[in-house]
Amino acid sequence: MSDINEETSTEYSGDYPEIAAAYKAGEELSDEQLDTIADVAISILRSILGYFDASDSPIDEYEGDEGELILDVTAPDLAVLIGRHGRTLESLQTMFSLLVSRRLGFRYPVSVDVEGYKSRRHDKVISMAHSAAARAVRQHSTVSLPPMSAYERRLVHIALRENKKVDTHSEGSDPERRVVITVA
Repeated sequence: MSDINEETSTEYSGDYPEIAAAYKAGEELSDEQLDTIADVAISILRSILGYFDASDSPIDEYEGDEGELILDVTAPDLAVLIGRHGRTLESLQTMFSLLVSRRLGFRYPVSVDVEGYKSRRHDKVISMAHSAAARAVRQHSTVSLPPMSAYERRLVHIALRENKKVDTHSEGSDPERRVVITVA
């Protein structure tokens, strides 16, 4: 029985089993392997953008703070891809991640952004968290932030975890789940 498990654990689905094996073994990927991952991700993103007549849109690629690959589509008139409060962009990210993972044969962190929306929203959420924490301390009261996605709630918790004057927790259920800041 253990022979079967050992055999199947070294086989990877997807078009790039060598890269998958190296990544899952914790090896540092070569520049060539990283370029292959980026090429696959960009190809999939371009095919999705084709449904919006935007397959020729410029895509900037760069490395994020946690080592993820970020693809930022920088074309005008793509607000439809962001959607209200970024919900369409979240859905696009989910679908895109699944397609990239299936093609690669493993999950590599690749993020899609449109016109820097995620970066701007990240900064806004962090700023909102610090302002709300200061207000909670100043007024000696509880402050509830507006409903946020799980990712944004996580940003708030991380931003305020070093602040010894406040505690944070989430309340409610999606899509109305929110962070509540209390005085410690």
